[in-house]
Amino acid sequence: MKIKTYLLILIVYSACMNAQKWETPIIDGFGEVKYFDKANIQPNPSLKYKLLFDIKDQTEKNGVNKGLWVIARTLNMLSLGKVPIDNIKIVASIHGDASFLALNDKVYKNKFGKINSNLELIDKLIANGVEIYVCSQATASRNINQNSINKKIKRAYSGLSVLANYQLRDYIFMPY
Repeated sequence: MKIKTYLLILIVYSACMNAQKWETPIIDGFGEVKYFDKANIQPNPSLKYKLLFDIKDQTEKNGVNKGLWVIARTLNMLSLGKVPIDNIKIVASIHGDASFLALNDKVYKNKFGKINSNLELIDKLIANGVEIYVCSQATASRNINQNSINKKIKRAYSGLSVLANYQLRDYIFMPY
């Protein structure tokens, strides 16, 4: 009986030791992924990934905007799939209620009474080549002064113009 118990413990322990771990190879700390080498569909390292994300609400995942988190996950997933960073082009269009995430920390803190938890992730995404635009129509309709926006985020005439222009340039719209 003891041998069976020890054998069961050994099997369970071995399974746990061999389980895939969550990883964040490109965007450290955000967008965790597991690699499954036996999956039938894998990222293709020879393809050029031109991806477009539409971030329009304040839904959060792990303390940051869900759309930004999904972009981090996408970068991490493609990296684990051995897609070279030079083959990845990602654009994000921020508009609607999500526009507030584009605020610099001082203005965000004055408005919401807490730090802008998205800034670290935004910095990491931009450092890894993600282009992030905020809609000037959305910021104007929410009385957001243009000087209040994070200097690293680009201004767009509209979120819709970002979505249209990049899709016409062969970017794939990524729902999440």
